[in-house]
Amino acid sequence: MLIIGEKINSSIKSVATAIETKDEDFVQKLAIEQVTAGADMLDVNAGIFVDREVELLPWLVKKVQEVADVPLCIDSPNPEALKAALPLHRGKALVNSISLEAGRYNSIVPVVKEFGASVVALCMDEHGIPHNADGRVEIACRLAEKLRSDGVSYDDIYFDVLVQPISVDITFGIAALETIRGIRKCLPGTHTTCGLSNVSFGLPERKLLNSAFAATLVAYGMDTFIIDPLDPRIMAMVMATRALSGQDEFCEDYLKAFRSGKLKW
Repeated sequence: MLIIGEKINSSIKSVATAIETKDEDFVQKLAIEQVTAGADMLDVNAGIFVDREVELLPWLVKKVQEVADVPLCIDSPNPEALKAALPLHRGKALVNSISLEAGRYNSIVPVVKEFGASVVALCMDEHGIPHNADGRVEIACRLAEKLRSDGVSYDDIYFDVLVQPISVDITFGIAALETIRGIRKCLPGTHTTCGLSNVSFGLPERKLLNSAFAATLVAYGMDTFIIDPLDPRIMAMVMATRALSGQDEFCEDYLKAFRSGKLKW
């Protein structure tokens, strides 16, 4: 299970202010807190600063890796920003993201290959996001074949199953779950991920819904989460579900989390 901490994202007002003013103390404290809470990787995003992203994304990468000895998920659709940031990254980065849209694919994949990064692949094409799982799995299969022909190994592909709000359509949760099942069956060796909190948008008690959905995603085979690791309940839920679904040999990770006081409920 790979936990990607989602908090260093310019869509969050306080984080945007810190990025804009280059408040390294704020950014580095947030990085340390997420790793301490259990994040294996950290997402970094400066996307709202369209005119300054080429400057600010490399700054983020540098400042976060000064204090956090984990790889980063570099979150940008801008190939120039990626080219500026990736040379500063220590180790193997994860680039977020590509899709089967020709313009996006053709601009990002050469950068992924140049720097030997892994990549998040959205299950969508030029027609948008398919409503059902079959359409998303079909796109995943085409993306996997295209990426493999371009020299990207299956182990470096993280399919985003594209969680959408159930407040808009009650079937959106099932579509994401069935997409995971389909990818695991048809494309063994690849990974699945999602932006978990999208599922609860527009509804009350979002943390309750997010925690319940996290457990269900693990049971269906999700192996990578982009979540808030500072939420102890959702982290505990992921650990417990992994143990219950036979994904945690001898419950070692669960016991380790218990001993370190991370199973708060």
